[in-house]
Amino acid sequence: MLVSLLKRIGLTMSMNDPQWGRGSQNNNQNNNNKPDNNKKPPEGPPDLDQLWKDFTQKLSRMFGQQGGGDSGGNFSPDSSGAKIGASLIIAVITLIWLSSGFFIVQEGQTAVITTFGKFSHQTTAGFNWRWPYPIQGHEIVNLSQVRTVEIGYKKGSRERESLMLTDDENIVDIQFAVQYKLNNAADWLYNNRDQEETIRQVAEAVVREIVGKSTMDFVLYEGREKIALDVNAGMQKILDAYGSGVQVAQVTMQNVQAPEQVQAVFEDAQKAKQDKERLKNEGIAYANDVIPKARGEASRLIQEAEGYKASIVATAQGNASRFQQVLAEYQKAPAITRDRIYLETMQQIFANTSKLMMDTKAGNNMIYLPLDKMINQADQSAAKPAAPAAAAIPAAEQIPTVEMRYGKDGRSKDNRDTREREGR
Repeated sequence: MLVSLLKRIGLTMSMNDPQWGRGSQNNNQNNNNKPDNNKKPPEGPPDLDQLWKDFTQKLSRMFGQQGGGDSGGNFSPDSSGAKIGASLIIAVITLIWLSSGFFIVQEGQTAVITTFGKFSHQTTAGFNWRWPYPIQGHEIVNLSQVRTVEIGYKKGSRERESLMLTDDENIVDIQFAVQYKLNNAADWLYNNRDQEETIRQVAEAVVREIVGKSTMDFVLYEGREKIALDVNAGMQKILDAYGSGVQVAQVTMQNVQAPEQVQAVFEDAQKAKQDKERLKNEGIAYANDVIPKARGEASRLIQEAEGYKASIVATAQGNASRFQQVLAEYQKAPAITRDRIYLETMQQIFANTSKLMMDTKAGNNMIYLPLDKMINQADQSAAKPAAPAAAAIPAAEQIPTVEMRYGKDGRSKDNRDTREREGR
């Protein structure tokens, strides 16, 4: 717009024009500005005052012609044209200045507007306008960006920030990262001076507090997730109290170990603990295998003993009952009962023994015993399952009995009677 205006008023921007600022006032009435080709341009830079004077004269001539400068009267084209030209220039400059207040905010961002350096308001995504500098200014803040603060990774001055003391007076080396977003751009810009350093110090303080209340084994093994959740909640509480405009997204415990100076010894101690746990588990497994078997065997033996006890008691009670019955009969008729018992006993004995029948009618005192047959019969009877009544008698004690029948020999009969009397 400014260039077109300059072209309109016939102003040349070339500094090599020999007639720039050299026009004669006597030619204003004839409007003849033809340069003198025989006149050489002056050496050195042109005079600024003269340039401005020539510029105002040309503006006066142009607007004087448009306003009827040759019609006479008291109209002064020089002064009125200069005012109009200056107004146009000021208007163009004002438009350019006002247009500098337009700006674009991308999606996920916000702009913080300040008026004379003081916070005014925030804008949303899109095409926005504010008063140009120096009245207002703006700063665009990305709210969707995930920012990260790492603690324990840098060496040198920050080497000690990863070493923390546990509740059982051990030292652990912790490396963790904090991811966060911004939820309030104004709080982020103006409530804290060094925002990232504030977040770093808050994270380190919260982790030290939580680790100081935990044991070393809990921090190294099963407590990482719980510690991360507790750190997230603790940091958010402190940052909200600071008005930082930060939303903690995630805390990641990336590496937890013993210090490098004692790492080898610590690994040996951990291996010893693992061996202890392994042997303990093996002992528990062996006990779980042996104890049920022993308990089952003991239960079986107890049941067998109880069964044997019941059998013996029942047998004894049966024998006692039979003895009581026999005793009652014996008290009624002792002789008959005694003979009956004798006969029943002999019947039981002879029923399970080998017998040899000898004929003694001939009255021969020499008795021939077939020992070979008797031995064979004894072996055969020993090989067969013995009866319950004879099971307690060894086979060697089952001596064959000889039943002798006496003939009409009187001596034999007399001897028998004599033995019977002696027995009575």
